[in-house]
Amino acid sequence: MTKRTLSNLVSRGIAHSFESRVVSMQLFGQSLKYSTKISGDSDTHEDFRSTNKLEGSGISVQDVVQQDVKINPVMIYMKGVPDAPRCGFSALAIKVLQQYRVPISSRNILEDPVLKEGVKAFSNWPTFPQIFVKGEFIGGSDIVLSMHQNGQLKELLSDINGDNSKPSGE
Repeated sequence: MTKRTLSNLVSRGIAHSFESRVVSMQLFGQSLKYSTKISGDSDTHEDFRSTNKLEGSGISVQDVVQQDVKINPVMIYMKGVPDAPRCGFSALAIKVLQQYRVPISSRNILEDPVLKEGVKAFSNWPTFPQIFVKGEFIGGSDIVLSMHQNGQLKELLSDINGDNSKPSGE
């Protein structure tokens, strides 16, 4: 069998495997099965499923979000954490906010699907990141960037930690 024929067979096999949700494979004479289902499906092992940390605590997601927004002058619900954002929009929002040297509180919505849905319901906004300043929903990274560019963000953050709201580099 030529390299090209083998390559075509492998390519077709790979392409076919992505079409189905459960894929079978022969390896060393043993038949193996693996699934491409996402977290939350019954096929995902419980060690790898997201956990709801509020379950059984008597505290609602709405209470957590409301408390977060109330006690943290700058609160961001994002994919990842400020030191390791997991999406470009979250990274952009953090980079802009860090220019003002204000304390930033955050929650990683990827860790808890219930929290993610609760934040969406609280703000009535479907996408992330979601930024709250002094208890008010501001928007996402595009809005924060626009506010930074036109000077509104500097004004909004001016009374958080005194004059640390001056962008670094000024």
